Amino acid sequence: MLLPLSRTFLFSHPRTIFSSTTTMAAASSKPHLKGIVFDMDGTLTVPVIDFQAMYRAVLGHDEYVAVKSKNPSGIDILHHIESWIPDKQKKAYQVIADFEKQGLDHLQIMPGAAELCSFLDSRNIRRGLITRNVKDAVDLFHQRFGVKFSPALSREYRPYKPDPAPLLHICSTWEIQPNEVMMIGDSLKDDVACGKRAGAFTCLLDETGRYDAPEYANVEHQPDYKVSSLVEVQSLLERDFELTS
Repeated sequence: MLLPLSRTFLFSHPRTIFSSTTTMAAASSKPHLKGIVFDMDGTLTVPVIDFQAMYRAVLGHDEYVAVKSKNPSGIDILHHIESWIPDKQKKAYQVIADFEKQGLDHLQIMPGAAELCSFLDSRNIRRGLITRNVKDAVDLFHQRFGVKFSPALSREYRPYKPDPAPLLHICSTWEIQPNEVMMIGDSLKDDVACGKRAGAFTCLLDETGRYDAPEYANVEHQPDYKVSSLVEVQSLLERDFELTS
């Protein structure tokens, strides 16, 4: 079910306000959408990595509890370990790699992902990918499921989400404006923040409703849309956007 948010969207400069609760008299009143950028883990693929267990393994219990209390919207583990000494950092990356390898062993495409990609192809809508996972994981996803995203930016591209740089790079490659793009992902702190900072539309995939919890009510970046399944995205796009190539 598509969940109603505060249905007011702020476009990039000039910052005009558009309310989707108002009747759209003509299709031309809809914003144009020319591309969609997806997160991978937990968005295009079924979530299999236990991120909380991974954070505990990297940080240790006490530091995990302390860091989590200061970051209610989620821990940015990659950013956190960047300041560590090389040996400690190397061990942390190895722990992360071990968890990611376990995830690759059980890689499954998210229900609705293939169908959504086919719909985008039928409308000539570009599709890209930004993930904090490694390039090998992206390559395996492309090979296993036969669905290609271009550009597909992995952790090797710096700076990574939630910095807007990777999304802005994709927009530049496509030669379109950020407000003609939507970022879809399952993370407020990474995907929604990246999209909002770039000036794109954002859609949060929240399968379980965990982002309805009170601790997420006042986070800095809130999505324009929220869905519980990728199956809902097509109708959202057809209803609220002029889909153009």
